[in-house]
Amino acid sequence: MSQGTDEQGTDEQGSDQQDVAHAELILASGSPRRRDLLASIGIHCDVAPVDIDETPQPNESPEHYVLRLAREKAQAGFAALAQRTAVQTTGRRVLGADTALALDGRILGKPRDELDAREMLLSLSGRSHQVLSGVALCHGEAGRDMRCEIELVESRVTFCTITPEEAARYWATGEPADKAGGYAIQGLGAVFVSHLEGSYSAVVGLPLHETAQLLSKAGVQPWQSL
Repeated sequence: MSQGTDEQGTDEQGSDQQDVAHAELILASGSPRRRDLLASIGIHCDVAPVDIDETPQPNESPEHYVLRLAREKAQAGFAALAQRTAVQTTGRRVLGADTALALDGRILGKPRDELDAREMLLSLSGRSHQVLSGVALCHGEAGRDMRCEIELVESRVTFCTITPEEAARYWATGEPADKAGGYAIQGLGAVFVSHLEGSYSAVVGLPLHETAQLLSKAGVQPWQSL
């Protein structure tokens, strides 16, 4: 998923870092979709993206891949929080998440170019594919008492038959360029979806039911401001 970059002055950046250091919930992701999904169920957070290597490991399954990345994002975010707060992390939580599309056991990333995007879309035409979402929540005391709970959610998306002309027209909209699998279910790509089995929010980027359960157990309840 792409991450936007905002131009900010030094004073504003320092203020943002102080806010994050005192936040009860931190989202270790630059995805505006995940932040908006959390806000839609009344959970507000501060955003502190982390930089990790998202390259799949040799022979790594899609399930292991999304769980590993979600956990590594949450752990990296928690480590950064501990550094900012001199290891005072009580009452703070860091949420990490990752979503991957898989077809026939193969992870589908973002398209490299137009040809790759069109081929990817046509490979999904008339078929079902997996959308796997990993969620990880780190909380507690930095060090031995840090806890990290993870959840895996699998959804299945079925596409209608897509013609080469439709794939070309969709690419021309600009939407597929930075989307895993070459489409966005929450956008124009919704016209290709004939059936969805599982969690719609997970396909967008964050399984809200499972995420809310993890957060509730850690003391963060939906429908209220932090």
